[in-house]
Amino acid sequence: MADIAFAAQLDAFLDYLKANRGLSEHTLKAYRSDVSACLECLWEQGIRSLDEVTLDDLRGWMGIESRTHARSSMARKTVAVRGFFAWAHEHGVMGANPAATLMTPKSPNTLPAVLTEAQASQLMNAEGEAAAAQSDPVHLRDAAILELLYATGIRVAELVGLDVGDVDFAGRTVKVTGKGDKQRVVPFGVPAMHALEVWVERGRPQLLAARSQGSSLANHPQPRPAPAGAALFLGVHGSRLDQRVAREVVHRAAREAGVPDISPHALRHSAATHLLDGGADLREVQEMLGHSSLKTTQRYTHVSIEQLKSRYGQAFPRA
Repeated sequence: MADIAFAAQLDAFLDYLKANRGLSEHTLKAYRSDVSACLECLWEQGIRSLDEVTLDDLRGWMGIESRTHARSSMARKTVAVRGFFAWAHEHGVMGANPAATLMTPKSPNTLPAVLTEAQASQLMNAEGEAAAAQSDPVHLRDAAILELLYATGIRVAELVGLDVGDVDFAGRTVKVTGKGDKQRVVPFGVPAMHALEVWVERGRPQLLAARSQGSSLANHPQPRPAPAGAALFLGVHGSRLDQRVAREVVHRAAREAGVPDISPHALRHSAATHLLDGGADLREVQEMLGHSSLKTTQRYTHVSIEQLKSRYGQAFPRA
């Protein structure tokens, strides 16, 4: 019943977020889910009006949710609920804001997993050698994917959303559309440029041809896929590459290169850490990664320090 009773207020809140903060549909869906769950819990406690909600009610909701959710999930849920009640108070829906002093659970201070620079080089070299030896379009694509992910630190969703026209080969930059449809221009190095050139000139046309023939690379008849448009990276049937496939590419390459198993996001962490290790400015890395907060980027300085301690311990036995 809560979804019906508070539907108008929740819809108005989400419309506000979409119009004023430019959030993606995925993020808005998460906000709806988190706030709806809270309102449902309050309804079950006998609350029939938002003005009846107290701080103790919200703390009770947190206690119930925390039984089945990790602190990181609870932190996200609390932010969404605090945002909803702040909006309701500011727009006259409620006379007071019961969530004004609701504390956000602290997430564990875990450091992101990263490859060492040697491991990253091993991964890139192994995939590049495989692409050169086999020269089939999938290997050429996978080599370009890995080089671009590591060279730019972009997210996997940003990678698969790229079009050919987003790449400036002369300037060695790529135009990336990130969270909230915010765009940024990210530079990349010579190895990534070479891998992209080979993929665009030799690999991509073959997968487009496979699509036009209505068959896979193995020549098994397949349903005609959705148009790829100008997508930079394609699946084996010629349609825009799926995020799931891109993740599989990274896991498979790590396994075959003999380096620790990593995800595309871990490759992003690795790129940021290695840039800072090389002397890059923190704010430059923030801009490159598309972080809205410098605090998020600062996590990588802690990773660099941990790696420095490790190298120091290896180099100095009496350390």
